[in-house]
Amino acid sequence: MQITQQRYYTPEEYLALEEAAEYKSEYIDGQIIPMAGGTVNYNQIALNLSTELNFAFKKQNYHVYMGDVRLWIPQRRIYTYPDVMIVADDPEFFNNRTDMILNPQVIVEVLSESTKGYEREYKFQIYRTISTFQEYLLIDQTRIYIEHFSKTGKKQWNLREYDAEDEKISLVNIPFEIFLQDLYNKVKFELVESEGVRTESVDVE
Repeated sequence: MQITQQRYYTPEEYLALEEAAEYKSEYIDGQIIPMAGGTVNYNQIALNLSTELNFAFKKQNYHVYMGDVRLWIPQRRIYTYPDVMIVADDPEFFNNRTDMILNPQVIVEVLSESTKGYEREYKFQIYRTISTFQEYLLIDQTRIYIEHFSKTGKKQWNLREYDAEDEKISLVNIPFEIFLQDLYNKVKFELVESEGVRTESVDVE
């Protein structure tokens, strides 16, 4: 991620700027970084997954949040917007703000060409500092391919890969499953998508 603003910002300054901003940005320990624009495929995948999750949890005490809810990671002083988050039981809100949570159990990111290394390496590393974090899904929007990480013990994670429409993803710690054909419903891989006007190049220390 290319840092476009070099001065140091406090978390309070970032939040004030974010309230008035036209586009979303992440905050990484004093630096404000514009987020990349979404694509049609990205939006469809996130919508498909969130719709299935919301229906599955209709009568269960799980909460599903899409990209407009911030995640605060105090150990790394990071504000970010995961594509989808699942919270078991009640959400913990930072400073009693209902747009910022602390305790996701499952985090999902839909990958783009410009951010997939950042999501797979740097973000996964920082997400692992969250005590409630148990599972991580990385979904490719250019082909049928998902990486599913699940925590098996302290500093131990298992990886399972999926790449066929008739396969089914089953979460380990939460009662939910989805076929890949439903996850990728209406996704058109032949489309040459633009990453949007704003681009995101990852280069974080």
